[in-house]
Amino acid sequence: MKKILIANRGEIAVRIIRACHELGLQTVAVHSEADSEALHVLHADEAVCIGKAPCRSSYLKMSSILSACEITGADAVHPGYGFLSENGRFAAICKTCGLNFIGPSSEHILELGDKARAKALAKKVRCPVIPGSEGVVASVEEALDIACQIGFPIFIKAALGGGGRGIRIARSREELPSQFAAAQAEASLSFGSDAVYLEKVLQNPRHVEVQILGDRFGNIIHLGERDCSLQRRRQKLIEEAPSLHLTPRVRKKMCKAALSLVKSVGYHSLGTVEFLLDASGQFYFMEVNPRIQVEHTITEMITGVDLVKEQIRVALGEKLQLRQKDVSFSGHAMQFRINAEDPVNHFSPCPGVLEYYLPSGGPHVRVDSACYSGCVISPYYDSLIAKLIVRGSTREEAIFAGKRALREFHVGGVPTTISFHQKMLEDSCFLTGEHDISYVDRMEISRMQN
Repeated sequence: MKKILIANRGEIAVRIIRACHELGLQTVAVHSEADSEALHVLHADEAVCIGKAPCRSSYLKMSSILSACEITGADAVHPGYGFLSENGRFAAICKTCGLNFIGPSSEHILELGDKARAKALAKKVRCPVIPGSEGVVASVEEALDIACQIGFPIFIKAALGGGGRGIRIARSREELPSQFAAAQAEASLSFGSDAVYLEKVLQNPRHVEVQILGDRFGNIIHLGERDCSLQRRRQKLIEEAPSLHLTPRVRKKMCKAALSLVKSVGYHSLGTVEFLLDASGQFYFMEVNPRIQVEHTITEMITGVDLVKEQIRVALGEKLQLRQKDVSFSGHAMQFRINAEDPVNHFSPCPGVLEYYLPSGGPHVRVDSACYSGCVISPYYDSLIAKLIVRGSTREEAIFAGKRALREFHVGGVPTTISFHQKMLEDSCFLTGEHDISYVDRMEISRMQN
């Protein structure tokens, strides 16, 4: 493997290109017509335009990406996150074409990326699961029967979902038919399948995920957990590591459960096993994300491990150089997603030109971004401007580093979520760790009522 095509855009494409260059590998950027002047295009060794701005005409168009590999002689594809990263068919086609897909096998993507199948697998390895359907639910009538058994409210979730899409809540029998249809429609639009399953809604849980890394020789380790509880409508806003809410005993059990699950299928590559944690400290399996995560940065900050490089090395066929006893954790890290959104107006996306872009810096600060002064935040893609990552020896130090870094971060031309993050770093519930996954939603409802 000498030349890697990055089938993605934005900050994750830049992140992967940097890792490749530090490993001595050549890179190919693909881009839509809207991204012709994007930073990942400028950083890569070669670039190929693969279509018009809409995702389905470019970043989701497999034939164009494969043609770009043939034109440039790329022998590997890194999908990043989103787009085709969890598409088992794409991974299988890459293999058929002699391309190294930098991620898990297509079989693992299909088995673990399918939420219903992953839940069944979790049950087999005795990992605690949330009460719900045994698999995909085919009809409203079947959904009503199951919902009456486990009790309302219930989640209706896309079996192939991710990123908080394809999820609806039914709070009663009367709501279920319309919410079931809505979840199926969004699942079909977002993931190409209308398959859904049901889960009991846990009241005010926290979201905790375990980072795992395995090679093709059966070696697999975890790199600790991340707390992603500060969300809005299931979209993560602030992530931190480690979690405040895990006792050493619960942490050990959660990491062991995560490893048992992925070991049972012989998983190799990076992956994340996600859990919900209730008020009593009991955790429940939620899903597996068989790819690099947006928030991988905070794990890197507290372990010193470059996860993208490790992912590429595993794809090259190398053995893990790390054993579990070699993984150490130091300090506390936080990541703030700075988006072109207006937090005062229900976080509405605000595409436009960045009149100026002055990211913060200094000790204990990292910024992952594909933006620069004069670049365009396109309406066709997500609104992420940058990921601001800070570290401290304690959570309190990390919070003070975050306050300083957010104060120094200046963006002109579009509204951003910087002010929201600053507000959260003064919020008593966030500071004491009393927030859960519904906290921001409840804040919004309260603000609207007042």
